[in-house]
Amino acid sequence: MLINRISSPFWRGVAEWAVTLLLAILLFFVMRTFLFRTASVTGNSMMPTLAHGDMVVLNRLSYWFVQPRVGDIVAFPYQGNPSEVYIKRVIAAPGDIVDIQYNRFLVNDQLLDDAFSYPLVFASGDVMFPMEVEDGRFFVLGDNRNASKDSRFTTVGTIPHRDMVGNVLVRIWPLNSLGRVD
Repeated sequence: MLINRISSPFWRGVAEWAVTLLLAILLFFVMRTFLFRTASVTGNSMMPTLAHGDMVVLNRLSYWFVQPRVGDIVAFPYQGNPSEVYIKRVIAAPGDIVDIQYNRFLVNDQLLDDAFSYPLVFASGDVMFPMEVEDGRFFVLGDNRNASKDSRFTTVGTIPHRDMVGNVLVRIWPLNSLGRVD
């Protein structure tokens, strides 16, 4: 190995340090590309769960092997500007029927459990309800239903499984809110 051929202890130490640094950088990029990614929350569409300015870690590997589940908080690129990442909650899976009645969401004729959100919906969007979620796609909503651009709007629509960047694991900023996100 090249490091063993260096005779000076000083240069040997420099070479070992450089190799270690290079491996650490390589490991970081592999982890960031395939396993984890950070994202910043912009706006108040996920209040009270996530607030504007929160920083979260996404599990990029999770949806390579399994389908998203109802209740998961997912990240995906906004189709109007793919460099912009949206963070929303999955409320319906392929084949589910989504409807809005009396300012509340129903999925398969069952009132949506809104324990994590502001319950009443006053903005129904431009999608026609009731609607069936297409195969391979998911219906997502912000927890702050009245301040969210989500699957109720054709500019967002239902999200293909292949477009999901990952699911939100933990909030890392602000530090006083550090922890798992449900």
